[in-house]
Amino acid sequence: MRGGVPMPGVIQSPVLVGRDEFVALAGRRLAEVADGAGQLLLVAGEAGIGKTRLLGAIERRARAKGFMVVRAAAFPGDMQSFAGLLLDLAGDLAAAPEPELSDLGHAIASRVRAISTAEGDAHHRRRLLVRDLVDLLITAEPGRPLLMILEDLHWADQLSLDVVGHLPPRLGTRPMLVACAYRSDELYPKLPMRDLRARLLTQRLAEEIRLPRLRPEQIATMAGTVLGRPAPAQVVAAIHSRSDGIPLHVEELLAAVDQDLLTPQSGAAVLAAAVPDTLAEAVLSRAHGLAARTRQVASAAAVIGRSFDFDLLCTVTEADPSDVATALRELRDALLVLPGTDAATFDFRHALIRDTLYADTDLPVRRRLHESVARTAAERGYRDEFVSAHFEHAQRTEDAHRHALAAAREAASISAHRESLDLYRRAVRNLPAGLPVMDRVRLFAALGDEAAATDDNEAAAAAYRTAHELAVGVGEVRAAADLAPRMVAVAHLLGADLDTRVRTLRTALDSLEGVAGADRERTRLWSAMAAAYMLDRRLDEAIEQGERARAESLRIDDEEAALNAEATLGSVLVFAGRMQPGWPYLEEAVRRACRADREAEVARGYRMVGTSASVLVEYDRAQAWLEEGVQYAEQVELWNHRHYMAAHLAHVHWAVGDWDTATRTAEHALADGRGGITTRITAQYVLGYLAMGRGDWTAAAGLLGEASAQGEAMAELQRLSPPLWGLAEAARCQGDHATAVTLCERGHQASANVTDAAYLFPYLLTGVRAHLALGDTDAAEAWAEKVSAVLTARAIPGTLPAVEHARGLLLFARGDLPAAQLALQSAQLSWQTRRRFWEGAWCLLDLAAVAVKSRQHAEAARLLTRLRADATKAGAIPVLTAADALPLTSPRATVPWHPLTAREFEVSQFVAAGLTNRQIAERLVLSPKTISAHVEHILTKLGASRRTEIAAWYATVQRDLTPK
Repeated sequence: MRGGVPMPGVIQSPVLVGRDEFVALAGRRLAEVADGAGQLLLVAGEAGIGKTRLLGAIERRARAKGFMVVRAAAFPGDMQSFAGLLLDLAGDLAAAPEPELSDLGHAIASRVRAISTAEGDAHHRRRLLVRDLVDLLITAEPGRPLLMILEDLHWADQLSLDVVGHLPPRLGTRPMLVACAYRSDELYPKLPMRDLRARLLTQRLAEEIRLPRLRPEQIATMAGTVLGRPAPAQVVAAIHSRSDGIPLHVEELLAAVDQDLLTPQSGAAVLAAAVPDTLAEAVLSRAHGLAARTRQVASAAAVIGRSFDFDLLCTVTEADPSDVATALRELRDALLVLPGTDAATFDFRHALIRDTLYADTDLPVRRRLHESVARTAAERGYRDEFVSAHFEHAQRTEDAHRHALAAAREAASISAHRESLDLYRRAVRNLPAGLPVMDRVRLFAALGDEAAATDDNEAAAAAYRTAHELAVGVGEVRAAADLAPRMVAVAHLLGADLDTRVRTLRTALDSLEGVAGADRERTRLWSAMAAAYMLDRRLDEAIEQGERARAESLRIDDEEAALNAEATLGSVLVFAGRMQPGWPYLEEAVRRACRADREAEVARGYRMVGTSASVLVEYDRAQAWLEEGVQYAEQVELWNHRHYMAAHLAHVHWAVGDWDTATRTAEHALADGRGGITTRITAQYVLGYLAMGRGDWTAAAGLLGEASAQGEAMAELQRLSPPLWGLAEAARCQGDHATAVTLCERGHQASANVTDAAYLFPYLLTGVRAHLALGDTDAAEAWAEKVSAVLTARAIPGTLPAVEHARGLLLFARGDLPAAQLALQSAQLSWQTRRRFWEGAWCLLDLAAVAVKSRQHAEAARLLTRLRADATKAGAIPVLTAADALPLTSPRATVPWHPLTAREFEVSQFVAAGLTNRQIAERLVLSPKTISAHVEHILTKLGASRRTEIAAWYATVQRDLTPK
């Protein structure tokens, strides 16, 4: 690639990542040059680090500022040529459309060619030529500032570098920036560029930018820009491990991944991807020029790994230490290896260098070396993980299995679940033929546990199924039953419905009928049954099974079952509206689990508290517990819990109006948590809500529709109801009120099946608004009565503002403006207190509409100003559109005295004239009681409390009616 132009078929990040400070620095230098202060800027970095990309960004800035730009580069072999870089520069100048630059190019070329054929004192001629060429470059007057880019100076010849070195002292008053790039990892001793760099920097004649490798978070950004969506964390970690943060290697490894099927498990594809051809060829061309003994040492080092120990290397190669030391010096000079953290260790410069040399070693040689490494390492007490890997590559299966199993257990004990999963898989790959059945059961069960912990739920389900079949096959009923709760938990994450999961648990319970000593298994099955019912919000069944499991777990002193039962019961209680016992129950379960150091129960407890609060409009509690829970789950590598809590944290950010944070959090949860359908559904409907709130109806329909379809397939209320409400609300916002009503009825029916209020509450307002928009106030009131009865009966505090809000809308529709205003003010305060942005924003708009109708124009303007500020901050386009459509004056399309009737207006005229009710009755030939009723109606409709306010209102209307 030259000038930032990618080669065909090469993946390239559309943005320059991790280089903002350097682009900004170059921008400042360009500004100084434009003012006449010329400079020399060096750009240093190893191959693939992005020097050309940075120079391309500098060039674009320069052109935007009106600079002329010329480029030249040195090439391999130019060091032995005469003025190769200068001739390349001359060619670029000669091709310039500006006559001044074209003439300069021809002049440089003619000077260089003339001296190459001249006779006499060569040294003297060379000095004159350098001075002459510098004069030409410095005195050129192109009429605009000039950027000169010179690339790959590590290959440049001495004459060209002499010219570059003589430029800085004379640049100070010229509008010229000379930007020179070179590979910092190829500045060998006695290389001309090495000496030039040292002189320029020592004498402060140049400034140097040294490009660092990318950090993991920068690789994540780069991968996201290439893929068009966040990359799973496991993929980012794999890319970082193999690329060492070199941007070119990052892009080449991304090309090895199927971007359409990107999952967290795609990290394995990155680790297994072949070394890119261009890099492999460069490494091998360097390696093949080494001595034979050095190549043998390099192969042995590559077999040992990315990092290797000198003593181990000597043993494996069976070579004299002095010979190995000589070989390592040659490898260091070839820029293939580096000294390690101490005198006895070494590292390959890049992981891909090691991979290239390893692949270039013949397979029989590799196997022999692997076995030697494994046996030596085992004797010297190296870690089982290291030893097992080498035994596996040597095809020594029994040894590999034994060490892998020990390493897997050790990794699991310190919560390194991904490492443990890989090691259990290694143990399975090297399974000895004669391993007893129950040892196999325990192995596959442990494999399932680690797969579940890392959110690889399909792998977990397969491992549990294998373990279960093995246990059943040998009549181990208790072992088989013990697996059922774990099988059901994973089945739930893969989308199995409630009936299927309950059937599995009941079958396991039935199998224990009459089996002695199975109390522990029965208790955990009851606890799992309670959790299954709780997840479907079948609260009565969940309480029954949960209390049974809790009592039995306490009786038999099964702390794990007790903690799980208590967390389940706490969640059930808060969804049943029993907040005071429920929240303390849940939070104490987490604290007890922490004291007992039970990681799985701690993470589940955080999950139960945080996600329950997220649903029940307890956002302060939800945010605190979810943030802490995500951090804890990351620390102990319980990834399904981590990703699901992150998805709910995104829901909290959406709910409180922090939509940018919600988007980032949901996108990452969706990328990382594809192993669990519950995380996927939650992240999708949150992203759907965000798309709806921003008026992106196509994206909203796609995300909410997919989440709804998955939720329907699971037949679980908490999966199907939230996206269904999103579809209903989106339909309402787009004016499709009939569809909104239909979807609201579906949502009500789903909640009615389990007497739910938590997921029902947002449907109340959507349904009321849709019915009112269709002109059916009676239907709106019937809907409100039906839904409000459920919400009031459950009395979940976070849902009750919807009842008052709906009442305010109906009072408004009936024309009772003062009562509507009071109800809506109460609702709005409640939404604000609970930080519920969406309904709170619409409530402000409702209050503004009431104010307009009540002729409280200043109040309406104040409310709309506040609403627009909140909605603009979040990016709530439909809310802003509705606010813009609300007139700040009350409509009088039919009569000028709206909202009074003609008779009431007539009565107001007499009130304004100062007549009493009896006097008005005499004038209109009506009873005083009737007039009193009219006056009460007028006061109510105008939001007034005294007759003088009626008189003031009448004067305003009379003034409007008077011809100007």
